[in-house]
Amino acid sequence: MGFKTLPVVAAAIVAALWASLPSIAVAKEPRVVVGSKSFTESVILGEILTQLVNVAGADEVHREELGGTQILWKALLKGEIDIYPEYTGTLAQEILQDEPTRDEDAMRAALARRGVAMSHRVGFNNTYAIGMNEEHAERLQIRRISDLVAHPTLRFGLSDEFMERTDGWPGLKRRYKLPQSPTGLDHNLAYRGLEEGSLDVMDLYSTDAEIAYYKLRVLEDDRAYFPTYHAVVLWRSDLNERAPDVVKHLEKLPGQIDTKRMIELNNQVKLEHQTEERVAAEFLRSKMEIEVPLPGDDRQAAFRRATQRLATNTVQHLRLVCVSLLAAILVAVPLGIWADRQPRLGRLILSVTGIIQTIPSMALLVFLIPLLGLGARPAIVALFCYSLLPIVRNTYAGLQGIAPALRESADVLGLSSFARLRLVELPLASPSILTGIKTAAVINVGTATIGAFIGAGGYGQPILTGIRLDNLSLILQGAIPAAVLALLVEAGFSVAERWLIPQGLRIKN
Repeated sequence: MGFKTLPVVAAAIVAALWASLPSIAVAKEPRVVVGSKSFTESVILGEILTQLVNVAGADEVHREELGGTQILWKALLKGEIDIYPEYTGTLAQEILQDEPTRDEDAMRAALARRGVAMSHRVGFNNTYAIGMNEEHAERLQIRRISDLVAHPTLRFGLSDEFMERTDGWPGLKRRYKLPQSPTGLDHNLAYRGLEEGSLDVMDLYSTDAEIAYYKLRVLEDDRAYFPTYHAVVLWRSDLNERAPDVVKHLEKLPGQIDTKRMIELNNQVKLEHQTEERVAAEFLRSKMEIEVPLPGDDRQAAFRRATQRLATNTVQHLRLVCVSLLAAILVAVPLGIWADRQPRLGRLILSVTGIIQTIPSMALLVFLIPLLGLGARPAIVALFCYSLLPIVRNTYAGLQGIAPALRESADVLGLSSFARLRLVELPLASPSILTGIKTAAVINVGTATIGAFIGAGGYGQPILTGIRLDNLSLILQGAIPAAVLALLVEAGFSVAERWLIPQGLRIKN
């Protein structure tokens, strides 16, 4: 049974794609969605807020590690999340920089005009800082940020968000006239760079647990560049009507977490390897006297949670890969056929799909978020785009490789253009087409891990969390299943070749 069954296969693909869409496009979101940024402190605060929402009796979900400020802020405005923890300095410098925000009351009024409410201070100030290895700083006699000017060869490794923020590197460089050219990288990896000696200077959050752990020196901000960053909670104003009990519970948090307590919470997650869920629950029980269930400590409970996470991640990853690949097949195969039929148009099609392939994955996701929001939809569209080139190119190459004499023979037999395509050309091109689809599938399995950055889940979630917590076990929980899935895809296509490719065209090993 070969490519003459293409209409049946296409119908099956359409049916599978259609069956997958409701869970993506029309699934109802939980009533209250909490978001958090991609660093440990924000995830802990997000988990505390999530458990408060649960205690208030509302349906809740925590979309954790969603990236930086702008992603969370835009998601809040669009209603994709309802609550997230933020900092006053970030609000003043990044979100309300065009508004007069002399004090927090003015800031609160400016947010209200945007449909957002702001709590009073949670209780701690987590300002930015600049840090170095203690021994290295002492050897160079560096104690203040202004001392860095005399050492232009120092290697700076700054978090990607800090590199671009209004209150980050651009302003810091101007204020102190720093001559260095920093490298942008993940905040959590920069600590390892300092420890290994590949970096000399990095940006810090003043409540980071790693400051004491890695024995870092926090340099004095002697020109008072960094503003205060008091932690607050933002929520959509309509939550006051939709879930008033939730708002009442949120208003219990201000004043409950001082700087010392926040550092302790960060230590428990980052250094003692406790889960954010447990740390948040213990805080609510001990500090705020709110009864919330504690996750089990025994091995059986831990194994059960790990198994549940693996199952959830597998379903999410398969959804991303399968839906994007099915859509790409439906679009890319006809485009490849069209490119073969129309040489001039074919060059344009190949050029456009090639250009799409060169767009960095994170840049494409950021571009898609304002159009499609957070979650699976932008990730699926991105994976669809990356699947086009291998399928289009291999379809085109397979059809171009058919001997002209075979096409002429089909014409002599009186076959119509469509009949020739279905009965002669597609079967002959099927090995090349299947190779393109297999290549796209394997690429999708690996690339789908980036979906975790925008709340799409999948195997990228434990990888992202493992990088943040410097936990190799968590990284492997995502990396190993992704590798196994890629091998299964290879094996699956070997089986598919026996069904789709005519026996005489199969490559014999």
